[in-house]
Amino acid sequence: MNIYNIYCDESCHLEHDNAKVMAIGGVWCPEDRKDAIFNDIRNIKRKHGLNPGLEIKWHKVSKGKIDFYLDIVNYFFNNDNLHFRVLVANKEEHNHEKYDITHDELYYKLYFDMLKTIFEPESAYNIYIDIKDTRSQEKVEGLHEALCNNHYDFDRKLIRKVQQVRSHEVELVALADLLIGAITYVNRGLNGNSAKERIVELIKEKTGYSLTSSTLYRETKFNVYIWKGLNGK
Repeated sequence: MNIYNIYCDESCHLEHDNAKVMAIGGVWCPEDRKDAIFNDIRNIKRKHGLNPGLEIKWHKVSKGKIDFYLDIVNYFFNNDNLHFRVLVANKEEHNHEKYDITHDELYYKLYFDMLKTIFEPESAYNIYIDIKDTRSQEKVEGLHEALCNNHYDFDRKLIRKVQQVRSHEVELVALADLLIGAITYVNRGLNGNSAKERIVELIKEKTGYSLTSSTLYRETKFNVYIWKGLNGK
């Protein structure tokens, strides 16, 4: 059986953070390749004279470190074991009150919609998630239950675990933060940061996508899903 690790992160996901657009995404790879990938990323940091423990973060992208961040993005696209999917939602149009469900129920639904195209029935998955609010562990447990129920995975053979991690300790959660940040930047219509715009342009060049429209459903390298709401409209 193939076992994959999915490393997830979120951007602008809180209910009252004044951001119109939110994104939930994940980077995934075969479990038996993660150590080599972690080592590769740390070696890229060393190449640029950086501490191997430095946390990759979208909000830390700057002119002074732009070559490092461009190398990280190029590494993602050059490594066939790495894949990315992100769900982008307009929070003003798709708030939970519109559907008469709780904020947590909508949160689990968005995570399910982001992850569902990744799952293959003959494989198994470990999900690692960096949740940034005060109810982290409660959300992790609720998400695991919701994902398993949606897939009739009651013995948890498909989704083996959902575990909270610290992004600065897990290289691929940090990579997910970087890629999600770029997608959110574009979809919020932001501009004025030349370093971040170079990252966005590199991703557009590598993918051939606008990053503001959904890719093909089964795109496996860099998959963007613009969520249209529970009714799909």
